[in-house]
Amino acid sequence: MTTVGHLINGESSTPEGRTQDVFNPSTGEVSKQVALASKATVEEAIAAAEAAFPAWRNTPPAKRARVMFKFKQLLEDNSDKICEMIGEEHGKIAHDAAGELIRGIENVEFACYAPQLLKGEHSKNVGPEIDSWSEMQPLGVVAGITPFNFPAMVPLWMYPAAIVCGNCFVLKPSERDPTSTLFIASLLLEAGLPAGVMNVVNGDKEAVDTLLEDKRVKAVSFVGSTAIAEYIYATATKNGKRCQALGGAKNHAIIMPDADMDNAVNQLLGAAFGSSGERCMALSVAVAVGDAAADTLVAKMKEAMKPLKVGAHSDSSNDFGPVITKAAQNKVNGCIDSAEAQGATVVVDGRNPSVAGFDNGFFVGATLIDNVTPDMDSYKEEIFGPVLQVVRVETMQEAMDLIDAHEYGNGTCIFTRDGEAARYFTDNIQVGMVGVNIPLPVPVSYHSFGGWKRSLFGDLSAYGPDAIKFYTRRKTVTQRWPSAGVREGVSFAFPS
Repeated sequence: MTTVGHLINGESSTPEGRTQDVFNPSTGEVSKQVALASKATVEEAIAAAEAAFPAWRNTPPAKRARVMFKFKQLLEDNSDKICEMIGEEHGKIAHDAAGELIRGIENVEFACYAPQLLKGEHSKNVGPEIDSWSEMQPLGVVAGITPFNFPAMVPLWMYPAAIVCGNCFVLKPSERDPTSTLFIASLLLEAGLPAGVMNVVNGDKEAVDTLLEDKRVKAVSFVGSTAIAEYIYATATKNGKRCQALGGAKNHAIIMPDADMDNAVNQLLGAAFGSSGERCMALSVAVAVGDAAADTLVAKMKEAMKPLKVGAHSDSSNDFGPVITKAAQNKVNGCIDSAEAQGATVVVDGRNPSVAGFDNGFFVGATLIDNVTPDMDSYKEEIFGPVLQVVRVETMQEAMDLIDAHEYGNGTCIFTRDGEAARYFTDNIQVGMVGVNIPLPVPVSYHSFGGWKRSLFGDLSAYGPDAIKFYTRRKTVTQRWPSAGVREGVSFAFPS
């Protein structure tokens, strides 16, 4: 059986030691194994990055950007292969995997602007014959720890920006679907990146803790669950590292009485059930204002969900695929059970769907649950599956209060034709990413991605302008070259 290894100092390696099974979620079968890096293996990757840093930081930004231009082309040339890898290990249908990859490539495009992004500031004659300027200098060795749900896109949020800023990178991707991530990283070498600048170590908590504790690692980026994000942030900062840790979400859509209901339904279908709901920006709660709006929404959703197809990634006619593991399938089904037991109404039941030829796959069908209340367990936690819950309220303010009271503040949206309501909502809602008639308000690559409250630990968001700030340090230089023969006397006053 194939074993997926690591990429260290430009070389692929599969050291002997612990391994973990990698499943094909569509069949439920083990497809390969992944090597789990030991502390020594991670330290080898860190050492390779540290050794490559002096030369890479002194490489002109324009030359770094040329590597990214070539990398972008290689990603596009290999897109079908990458999408197939994602489908085999994650379960995404080809059209969904392609969308993920395109959004990742957009971040590579942003990194190609390095010469412009890394320009500092300059002020001449801030004092007599004194000039002052700022420089954006790289940190050194930086690390990324990424989740299973976007094995292509989320790593591409991190290392293109970090590398183009002059840093060297160690990536610890999810051990559940490692192949596409490792292959994409190898394309960087083909694009001309020097050995050691980009390294990939597959592993579990041992690998993570090594990155968090090693003093040579200066910054850590993370995307995953809130519990782990909080641990990553606390441990990294305790060890003197800069850290951005993106956590969980519970994203709500307010459905106003004046909304274009047909449009809202179409948008909610993709936002709630795309990627089997395994997105931190998945729209998992529809908050309907008034029973009339709620009744219309539920009736139209029920009808629109009838033709939805869940199935294997290999059939592009399917709308979405399986969830990632048997444990994930059990958790999603358990949340539906819990909602029903606590008084909610399961309008469309996706538990135990029949998928011909794939009886052992980790499938959950599209599920719609009405009459959900905030005290229910299914409302409080992030289900991370193809489940849309409907909460009924009387007013828009009640809906906003409900959203603001939740511990997560990642994404939200409102469906309305009322500009005044939309403006009030966007100005006042306590959430980091907001949509108006757009259910997945994921920022484009030249903005930044990040939630509020317990959806983000750290001061800077992912990718875009914040990434340049995160992966660099400002250095300000003040300089004077006095004229020949001119010397100032001693002064003990603070300079002004």
